[in-house]
Amino acid sequence: MSFFSRISNLISGFFSMLIGNVEEENPRVVYEAAIQERIKKQAQLKKSVAGIHMLRDKTEDELNEKQQLLDDYRADLEVALDDGDVQMGEALLTRIAELEKRVEELNAQFQSVNDQADAAFKALNQYREEINKLKRERDEMLAKDATAAAQQKIAESLDGLSMDADIQALERTRDAIKKRVSEAKLSTKLNDNIDTKLRDIRERSTTSRAKKDFARMMKEREAKKNAAQAAKVASADPAGPTEKGPGGKSL
Repeated sequence: MSFFSRISNLISGFFSMLIGNVEEENPRVVYEAAIQERIKKQAQLKKSVAGIHMLRDKTEDELNEKQQLLDDYRADLEVALDDGDVQMGEALLTRIAELEKRVEELNAQFQSVNDQADAAFKALNQYREEINKLKRERDEMLAKDATAAAQQKIAESLDGLSMDADIQALERTRDAIKKRVSEAKLSTKLNDNIDTKLRDIRERSTTSRAKKDFARMMKEREAKKNAAQAAKVASADPAGPTEKGPGGKSL
């Protein structure tokens, strides 16, 4: 093998591998290309079928025309026989023989073309069904590919998760919850202590205020009592108080 042949094979192999990788990674593109190629061939086949049908119709028209002319010649031959016209009879027999041969050829040709038209029409229907089948296969395979890709992605995600990491995450979560519970208990305890002190202060303040109020009320009552007694004494001595001189005698 020459050097250039080896280079050519190497390049061909490289591009084949590259195309193969592209096809594996893009199955939709491959299916669409195959479907479009079949649709293109179907269009070409339609043209061929149309040509065969046109040839069949043309052959059938010519066959009908020649058959009608043959029937006319045979009728004319009967007239020539009745008239005893030898020249006309011989000419008609010659034409009848030629037409019979042509009609026979046209019959064979029509049968062949008709068989070809039927076969081409069946092939066209089969091609159409193959395209529809390929479309159904495309949808089914792409759905399977999407499902497999999703499953593979999930599996890769699960494989990427470490059990140790999960355990550590759970431990951190548990510690965080315990810490929040402890902080909540401490906050509750501090609040209870403050509330207790506030209640004690309020009770002492209330007691002190009550003592002061009671002492004030006692003084007010004592003052009222003394004032009432003084008023009573004053009303019992109309002359009022007398002044006493030296020796205790009244002046």
